[in-house]
Amino acid sequence: MILGMSVSTFTTLHVLISLIGIVTGLVAVWGMLTANRMSSLTFVFLLTTVLTTLTGFLFPITAFTPALGVGIFSTVVLIITLLALYAFRLRGHWRWVYVGGAVLALYLNVFVLVVQSFMKVTALNALAPNGNEPPFAIAQGVVLVIFILAGLLSLRRFHPVA
Repeated sequence: MILGMSVSTFTTLHVLISLIGIVTGLVAVWGMLTANRMSSLTFVFLLTTVLTTLTGFLFPITAFTPALGVGIFSTVVLIITLLALYAFRLRGHWRWVYVGGAVLALYLNVFVLVVQSFMKVTALNALAPNGNEPPFAIAQGVVLVIFILAGLLSLRRFHPVA
């Protein structure tokens, strides 16, 4: 039981929150690419991404795992990103700190989505049962390149009015 829920129910809630974070994050990054701040949607993206990270820590922890490492790293990224947006209001260098942090936070969620997809989706698992085969590496490489390009373009294009 986690927070009074079965592990299955908690997992479903965690996945649902994660998917909302990913979808709203993709739209928020699109907003950065089109110089549109999308304040309300960005808030939902950051909130659900924080909730995804925090709920990830509530699963039983028996040893340090890569997932735990990603969660810790994501927490640091999110704290800095939230400070850049809400405390420093994107002034000066905080604009690029926010853009980089938001894109990185979304990338980390998509990275985990790809990992989980290869673990749980039968057809993908058949292609890379250990998570270190070429199809998995190619998928993660493509995702990484897309996010690097999106981040660089967002840095160039996102100049919100204060």
